[in-house]
Amino acid sequence: MRTFSGGTALRRGATLLAALVAVTALLAGCAGSTGTPAATGSGQAQRTPVRIATLKGPTGVGMVHLMQAQGEGTSANDYTFTVTDAPDDVVAKVASGDVDIAAVPTNLAAALYAKTSGAVQMLAVNTLGVMYIVTDGTRVTSVADLKGLTIYASGQGSNPEYVLRFLLQKNGLAPDTDVHIVWKSEHDEVATLVASGVAKVALLPEPFVTAVTVKDPKLSVALDLTTEWAKVVTDGSQLMMGGVIVRRDFARQHPDAVKAFLAEYSASIDEAKSDAGATSELCAQYGIIPSAAVAKQALPRLNLTFLTGADLKAGLEGYFRVLYDANPKAVGGSLPDAGFYYTT
Repeated sequence: MRTFSGGTALRRGATLLAALVAVTALLAGCAGSTGTPAATGSGQAQRTPVRIATLKGPTGVGMVHLMQAQGEGTSANDYTFTVTDAPDDVVAKVASGDVDIAAVPTNLAAALYAKTSGAVQMLAVNTLGVMYIVTDGTRVTSVADLKGLTIYASGQGSNPEYVLRFLLQKNGLAPDTDVHIVWKSEHDEVATLVASGVAKVALLPEPFVTAVTVKDPKLSVALDLTTEWAKVVTDGSQLMMGGVIVRRDFARQHPDAVKAFLAEYSASIDEAKSDAGATSELCAQYGIIPSAAVAKQALPRLNLTFLTGADLKAGLEGYFRVLYDANPKAVGGSLPDAGFYYTT
């Protein structure tokens, strides 16, 4: 785990990358924050302390330019960032009230909302789907082409399985009959099998996709599951995999700080999408993705976005319904009600 705040030296070595995962059980904390003075061009102004936790990997990429602004002392709020590869760390900090805002998988946000009786709210979606079908040259141009093939994947009993099964079914395939899915425990295990030639077809998330395809030109992306989702749904939903939550008490106590965060975070995501060179270097600097080279090549497939309010709600409701139908525990046992969605 790494914690960053203003004035801290932030150049360290690479750390291990973790994939997005879902965690479903926690208690919520209720700790407030007080403003601290910071010098401005015209004198003293209050900068609200805001404690943010983010997971390594795609969920955290959109935060790196805001982290840089904090380090340079130019952010509107006084942010302290914790970067970790363990979702348990994030949920524990939310539970204890040690974190005000957290970047997490969207279904984890729903589970937290259910388990904490509404003590957290969804602020924004920051990433759409980051899952892809990778092949070694096997001809796959549609989900229907997966019929009769063996697919190596990880994430059984979580989002990757539920999304894959949904898309197979929507394309007329029986997941346990028309295709053979070999489940492995970790994304890096699947990546190793792909790299070794054992797995001819695999489901992988970024940045594992980039890590394997840059090493072997025979490997390529055949299908983008975010695109495939959009082809088969009719409810306006999107494959929304990453977002940011806020403790409800913090949002009530500091609405202006939340508003400022959303504005700065939106700008940070825009910059991450428009400046791949700087973003990739910052990803490595802050330990979000270990390699700047991998981050730079992965960025176009991270599907970074910034959605709030009605757009967020419209896109998430259908996605949560698919997860709930597959396994209610995936979203905490019940679908979030309207109180889950933060509105100003």
